Amino acid sequence: MPSSLSSHSHRSTTKVSHKPFKSRKTTKGALKEISKGKVSDLSHRRTPHQHLMSKFERRNQARQKQQTKHKEHLRETNVFAGRDGAPRIVAVVPLCEGGDAAAAVRLLSDSLDIDMEIPEAGLVRTDIDRFKQKIQYVVLKRDLIACLDAGRIADFVIFVLSPDQEVDALGELIIRSVESQGLSTLLTVVQGLDKVEPLKRRTQVLSSLKSWITHFHPDQEKVHNLDSRQECANLMRSLCTATPKGVRWREERSWMLVDEVQWPENEQGNVVLTGVVRGKGLKADRLVQVGDWGDFQIEKITAAPLASKKRKVEEMAVDESGDEKVLDTPTAEQDDLAELAPEEIMMEDDLDMDGAMSVATADKRGVLLDDHHYFSDDQTHMPATPKRLPKGTSAYQAAWFLGDNFSDSGSDLEDYDEQGDVSMDAPALPQDGIEGFAPREPTEAAPTEYPQSEMFLDPKPDDEAEAEQLAAFRARKGDEAEEDREFPDEIELHPQVLARERLARFRGLKSLRTSHWEEAEDRAHEPEDWRRMLQVPDYKSARSQVTREALVGGVPAGTRVHVHLRNVPTSFRSLYNFSRPLNLFSLLRHEHKRAVLNFNITLASDYPLPVKSKEEIIMQCGPRRFVINPLFSDGANTQNDVHKFDRFLHPGRSAIATFVAPLTWGSVPALFFKRNVPDDDMGGEESAKLPLTLMGTGTSLAPSSSRVIAKRIILTGHPYKIHKKLVTIRYMFFNREDVEWFKALQLWTKRGRSGFIKESLGTHGYFKATFDGKINPQDSVGVSLYKRMWPRNARTWNSAAEMGSEAKDVAMEVDEETGVIAL
Repeated sequence: MPSSLSSHSHRSTTKVSHKPFKSRKTTKGALKEISKGKVSDLSHRRTPHQHLMSKFERRNQARQKQQTKHKEHLRETNVFAGRDGAPRIVAVVPLCEGGDAAAAVRLLSDSLDIDMEIPEAGLVRTDIDRFKQKIQYVVLKRDLIACLDAGRIADFVIFVLSPDQEVDALGELIIRSVESQGLSTLLTVVQGLDKVEPLKRRTQVLSSLKSWITHFHPDQEKVHNLDSRQECANLMRSLCTATPKGVRWREERSWMLVDEVQWPENEQGNVVLTGVVRGKGLKADRLVQVGDWGDFQIEKITAAPLASKKRKVEEMAVDESGDEKVLDTPTAEQDDLAELAPEEIMMEDDLDMDGAMSVATADKRGVLLDDHHYFSDDQTHMPATPKRLPKGTSAYQAAWFLGDNFSDSGSDLEDYDEQGDVSMDAPALPQDGIEGFAPREPTEAAPTEYPQSEMFLDPKPDDEAEAEQLAAFRARKGDEAEEDREFPDEIELHPQVLARERLARFRGLKSLRTSHWEEAEDRAHEPEDWRRMLQVPDYKSARSQVTREALVGGVPAGTRVHVHLRNVPTSFRSLYNFSRPLNLFSLLRHEHKRAVLNFNITLASDYPLPVKSKEEIIMQCGPRRFVINPLFSDGANTQNDVHKFDRFLHPGRSAIATFVAPLTWGSVPALFFKRNVPDDDMGGEESAKLPLTLMGTGTSLAPSSSRVIAKRIILTGHPYKIHKKLVTIRYMFFNREDVEWFKALQLWTKRGRSGFIKESLGTHGYFKATFDGKINPQDSVGVSLYKRMWPRNARTWNSAAEMGSEAKDVAMEVDEETGVIAL
């Protein structure tokens, strides 16, 4: 009995084990905990990225990729294939002073036992029977413009180095410029390595040359030795079998290296250019850019096949008939040479805008702030000067009171303000059409709306101490401007200059990035042809449409043709030099129309000087060159499309260069050059070797005439008296009317305080202002004003005509007469 009692125990009531759920009722979290760490079976998944392919499927996918790559290779090299294929264009550029491009071409030809005459400069075409290819050499001298022209149409560029001469400044300028404009496949060779002694030093020379060229082009794996016949043969094999990388902006257009130029007997005839079409199909409806000559229309495109043994019978039949095979002729949709829209299209818009401007400008009483002229509805242009009257004078007596017979103590006088009367000394309103006069000097200041503040005594204009204080203040401020560039837009007004007239075109903005810019105020100052320029509302869509249009039709690439051009001036015949390459580029639709172009520009790292806005710059963009006077502005994306104008582009910085020139579709690289003026001390020797200096590079952006470039000026003043948040400021304005005109603008200090003008004090430009906090006595008070800047027109630059001294003087005169627009 006791043993049984000891073994008895009650069932636990606190620990209950519930019946587990079935798997089909398990929650997502429980399933995730159960399957944690396990690798799931992927065989049931059929998406391309998650499918676990079998060995057969992997082989099939690799075969498909190989076939696709082979088709792309055939399409890229199809232009070189066959008996009538296009030749591979090889530009040979000597970088050193003793480099000889013609000798380099002879060594390459001798390695394949090809005997031909090589000129010192010019074009040479040869057939490579071993590789069934044709090569067209462009033999160049150390000429920057010729090297640029050859580099943008070459499939292969060969730089010739020297083992005992360093690359000078001209050679480095050539290599940087050719690289920046867009470079296809590059090869590097050394000439005269066998002259280096001892033999073991040649390896060191090759290693040094490779290290130098990889500084500019890191993808260069080898520097070929032209003195080795085997390396020359290997180099020729690479030229004949390798696929050139090409240049993207070039392949979007049709282009051609001109082999021959036929000039007409009279001016009414057509100039005929002969060459092989490359890139996209050449269309007769599109305009063509020929070197630095300009844009021309095509009369017709005819076939120009080279003579061959198998075609003798066909050529004899063609000669007997006297007919030529026309490949393409222009249609009714041929592009014209008009750069601007017709004036009739803009006439109705001009009349409407003029009527709106006449109404909008009728009642201006103050500076424009954003889109409104504040104080224009309830205040006059200039407050009326109150009269000094004896106490108890009625309004009727005040109209007849001259103010001559009262005591000078002023104890019996009171201020009386005539309503509706304006002082004769006040400047005229804008609608009056006459210039205003400077106000006379009142004897006392106007009453203040702060009766508890101290009385302000206006300083006399002939006070020498006041003049000395102003001169000392401006001298101190000039020192601050040199040391601290926090206020780069500060200007100083002369005391005798009326700010409201000097700054009539300026306005205020509450925020440079978000405030609306009222364009109606700028209509009176815009250039004459501003409304006739090309407008591109949707740039991406328009560019895509124009690019797709160039893909269809035209004379196919690889065809040798005669291009007949209309209205080519006969003066170009004297400028044409057969030893320099001449290019023909087909322009896309609308690329002849003028628009407001924007280019991203970055100064070169080795260019130490700042560049001033509106300074003359020579720009090359794709196949064209212009002389531009750009406006530099900030490149940030703003909500209101208003960008601050930069007076200088400092080294190491980027900006947006804006000017008016023919449109360029796509992102095309641009080069910016500056003319080298011969110095008297140097005698012009270095300037003769370097006619141009590469200032910087850039890329074309979307054109936009709605992009506002706002020039900012800052008027600064000095705190004269400070009472908590109430400050008396001087030296910002110098008369009462200017204070009232700019009263709506917001004030700011260098230390971040903001405030507004409360009232004017006296007649010498002193005023009271309230700020959001107490300011420092050494702080400067400023106000920002903005004015729209209009870009200037660019003109074409002909290198052959302007590189000479006489032609350069003529070009400078033309630029002064037509290129500079008064803003």
